[in-house]
Amino acid sequence: MRLLRSVLRWLWYHRNYFIIFLTPIILLPLPIVLPSPEARCGYAIILMALYWCTECMPLAVTALLPVILFPMMGIMKADKVSIEYLKDSNMLFIGGLLVAIAVEHWNLHKRIALRVLLLVGVRPSLLMMGFMVVSAFLSMWISNTATTAMMLPIANAVLQQLRDTEARADTRDFEAAAADNHGFELENRETKHELTEEKQPKTKAQPEERWTPESQELRRRATEAKYDLLTKGMSLSVCYSASIGGTATLTGTTPNLILKGQIDQLFPDNGGVINFASWFGFAFPNMVLMLILTWFWLQIIFLGFNFKHTFGCGGKSERDREAYAVMREEYRKLGRMKFAEIAVLIIFALLVGLWFTREPGFIPGWATVLFPDGFVSDGTTAIFMSMLFFVVPSRMPRFGGYALGDDYPKVKYPKPLLNWQVVHERMPWNIILLLGGGFALAKGSEESGLSVWLGEMLAPLEKIPPFAISILLSMLVATFTECSSNTATTTLFLPILGSMAQAIRIHPLYVMLPCTIAASLAFMLPVATPPNAIAFSFGNLKVIDMVRTGFMLNIIGILTINLGINTWGYAMFDMGNFPDWANTTSTKP
Repeated sequence: MRLLRSVLRWLWYHRNYFIIFLTPIILLPLPIVLPSPEARCGYAIILMALYWCTECMPLAVTALLPVILFPMMGIMKADKVSIEYLKDSNMLFIGGLLVAIAVEHWNLHKRIALRVLLLVGVRPSLLMMGFMVVSAFLSMWISNTATTAMMLPIANAVLQQLRDTEARADTRDFEAAAADNHGFELENRETKHELTEEKQPKTKAQPEERWTPESQELRRRATEAKYDLLTKGMSLSVCYSASIGGTATLTGTTPNLILKGQIDQLFPDNGGVINFASWFGFAFPNMVLMLILTWFWLQIIFLGFNFKHTFGCGGKSERDREAYAVMREEYRKLGRMKFAEIAVLIIFALLVGLWFTREPGFIPGWATVLFPDGFVSDGTTAIFMSMLFFVVPSRMPRFGGYALGDDYPKVKYPKPLLNWQVVHERMPWNIILLLGGGFALAKGSEESGLSVWLGEMLAPLEKIPPFAISILLSMLVATFTECSSNTATTTLFLPILGSMAQAIRIHPLYVMLPCTIAASLAFMLPVATPPNAIAFSFGNLKVIDMVRTGFMLNIIGILTINLGINTWGYAMFDMGNFPDWANTTSTKP
């Protein structure tokens, strides 16, 4: 038995090597038995899917497999495959990340977070609402992981101060009551001969009925239990709202950009149906609705639904004031707003404004007027504005004081807002390769004819109502993304969904858009997303806490997404009609 256990342990520790070497051999009969381009491409996709799901190799390394497999299998030439790894969506991703890096580098996100929390206050429900709103807003522009990593220490510091303040207040109350109890006993002995036992007053004011060592211990345990529950709720609220907030903007999370890239890849004549403004118009209301429902659910699970207690109607107590002082002190440590922070904020605001006005849809945008024929994209704007971070100085230039001669080397010139060393350390280059791998897979499926074959196989789904297809596929993707990265999930599913939509003649966005957002609904497991893992380590959570809370949030998310796609999304994208740009079959050059 011990030998068997040792062998199994050895196999488990070396499982990645077995998966890497045995999986290609096991799948080899597919292209041998069916010697067709579709089968060869299917072999490559299945192999990559298994590598991505098991993470036996880094995701980015697996994403490079099309560069090897497609030319060797005669699916695409090597130069055609390589081109897919750096497209306009990658440029948009890089530009968005440069903005996020600049915001994080100058601590602008922390200043925004603390400022909002100071406005909200420290009452439990309002505090949770404040952390959720700030986390969702920040994750619209910077990574979900960075948002969670920044917000959770702030939340823990505030909750710890609330806990300590309440413990000190309970101790003071107990000591005061004990002193009153001692005085009461002395007075009782002096007047004992004047009072009979029947006349002895028995009122609720008698301290010994309330303040005993046992009652103090019970009170302490109740306080600890209350704050343990509150810590769990606050930790989950931050990581969940970070994931939800990332769905609101096109650059908020990687699956959103994958959708844009896949739409442009599969349907090149779509006319820019997905851009920053159109995505925000659909996804932002959905994010707000999902955030409100998430707050209600977390309120019920971790705080109860006693609004009078949790909102703390009435004046501020000493405990509230001390916890509030913690956040005020953290904000004070940031000092006055620096020139660099103001410069980053201005560039950030200009970029968002240019994104919204490039092609707003209801009026001609600046890109249409100045650069007709679609020469300028959101990626162009993102790269242009992000380059300013390497040009604008980090402090106001001063005139005078620049000596020549021997003192010249000692002059300190104002450094730019960003330098390449900072970017190199913080830029997730692996995601760029992962995006490229997805685009290469989509192109390979198109070139080999696998997309057409899959569409024909899924044609019987035409008999199912479209709303039912959307809900079922959203549930499938939301379940799949619990055990696989959202990037890998959308990369695998979106090309198939696009082919299916063409085959059954429904609007491609009707299934691709809900499934893209559903890929971000990884709420049930600590390993599902990095924000979940961070919250799990901070909040003393158990897996059952996350499963119990996240299961309902998955359902809430799927329902709100499909509500959006069948109401305002239906009107925005004209979902009732099969678009002309999707009614095409790409031909090989």
